[in-house]
Amino acid sequence: MDLLYISVAIPLGAVALIYGWKFLNWAWFIPKKLEKSLRQQGFNGNSYKFMLGDLNEIMAMEKESLSKPITSFSHDFSPRILPFLHKTFTNYGKNSFVWFGTDPAVFIWDLEKIREILSKAFVFQKLSNPMGEVLAKGLTSYETDKWAKHRRLINPAFQMDKIKQMPPSFYMSCCDMLSEWEKIVPTSDEGWIELDVWPYLQTLTSDAISRTAFGSSYGQGKKIFQLQKELAALLMKATLSFFIPGFRFLPTRANIRMNRIRKEVESLLLDLIDKRTKAIEAGEAITDNLLDMLLESNMKEKQEKGNKFGMSMQDVVEECKLFYIAGQETTSSLLVWTMILLSNHSDWQARAREEVKQAFGTAQPHFQGLNGLKIVSMILQEVLRLYPPVFMIARKTHKETAIGNVSFPAGVNLILPVVQVQHDRKIWGDDATEFKPERFSEGVGKATEGQFSYFPFGWGPRICIGQNFAMLEAKMAVAMILQRYSFELSPSYSHAPTTLLFLQPQHGAHLILRKV
Repeated sequence: MDLLYISVAIPLGAVALIYGWKFLNWAWFIPKKLEKSLRQQGFNGNSYKFMLGDLNEIMAMEKESLSKPITSFSHDFSPRILPFLHKTFTNYGKNSFVWFGTDPAVFIWDLEKIREILSKAFVFQKLSNPMGEVLAKGLTSYETDKWAKHRRLINPAFQMDKIKQMPPSFYMSCCDMLSEWEKIVPTSDEGWIELDVWPYLQTLTSDAISRTAFGSSYGQGKKIFQLQKELAALLMKATLSFFIPGFRFLPTRANIRMNRIRKEVESLLLDLIDKRTKAIEAGEAITDNLLDMLLESNMKEKQEKGNKFGMSMQDVVEECKLFYIAGQETTSSLLVWTMILLSNHSDWQARAREEVKQAFGTAQPHFQGLNGLKIVSMILQEVLRLYPPVFMIARKTHKETAIGNVSFPAGVNLILPVVQVQHDRKIWGDDATEFKPERFSEGVGKATEGQFSYFPFGWGPRICIGQNFAMLEAKMAVAMILQRYSFELSPSYSHAPTTLLFLQPQHGAHLILRKV
């Protein structure tokens, strides 16, 4: 019996030692080795805390910061949305790092180093985000060969000749929103109403992506969006809680609900994709919606190169989920900040309205006219500079990699602070945090003086594939709103930028609307 016990205990003990060593190596020895390497190269930050790093302090400071708005209407909002990072810069300077669990994250401020990182998509890869991947995997989360394949297959749907076909769908979605406003805004010359435009803009962009992604099936698409929106809110609530490793696997009420939503979304999409695939295979004409164009591109790839070179059904599902998150959130963020800033700058609002009036009068905006709106374009570019939808970009080293005179070991996160760079007074001047669309009167190149200091949609091979889609939709919405309404900030408006996937107003966008 003793021999049997020993014969079992020894292998079990050996296995326990091996896995115990691997755990300690991951949770302690590797982070400490990375910390030593970074400090030797002139970077500073808090000492590593076992497994958690700075996460709990980051979350606690964000929760405290979000409990109160900015006291004045200021575009210098990064201390509110990134309080721990602001504290780190204050304590340690720009050559600093923070701990996201066991991973150190270094801030990259040098503009040419940022350009280099974004240009080398296969070297500097995106961070794994298990929580975010519950919402959607797709193009934004894939790497190397799979990313390249998906980018190639999706790209035809976002080429300019396809984007030119989108304005009628955008127009219909804008009409639906404006008809709702028509019912509640008084018609008299003295009439006005206070309205939180944020939920209306979210509905507008969700409706637009539903129409352009699924065409005649956009009603079913809207159901998918509502579920995705609920899932995003649950995920954000989870990320603001104190960090507990493995918590997402526990059968909590929120985790159970998230799993049910994910399964329902996938079921709805699978049904929709299956119907369109069979219809196309039966000879039904390809339409201009994103799903049809993606399926066409995928079928062509499989026919020419074989099934293994195309996307699987699950791949198509993930890309459709991503259409919603990226297509809806990016544009709604741009639109709401545009309305807020034009509410606070009546001169630019009047100039933009006059340009729209000259281009279209009261008629339906069209692609050629929208493409020629110079003042509206300048305004949108300045809004993207001050309020970029994504406030920072993260990449990771997977092997020791030199950037300039610094050698980063494998396992270091590289943070590219989009907001801070686009607000930097040394780059943009003393008025860097002021709203001045005239910066872009001669284009982005002239505004940046050739520096790599403006990248609201990212840059390089992984630049946002839908940026032309988002800008055209935003121009349509801005033009149609300006044709019908003037607007200003309500006294009840509370300036409180926050992040729920993308930059948005925490307490809505309460404006006073009048018909023009």
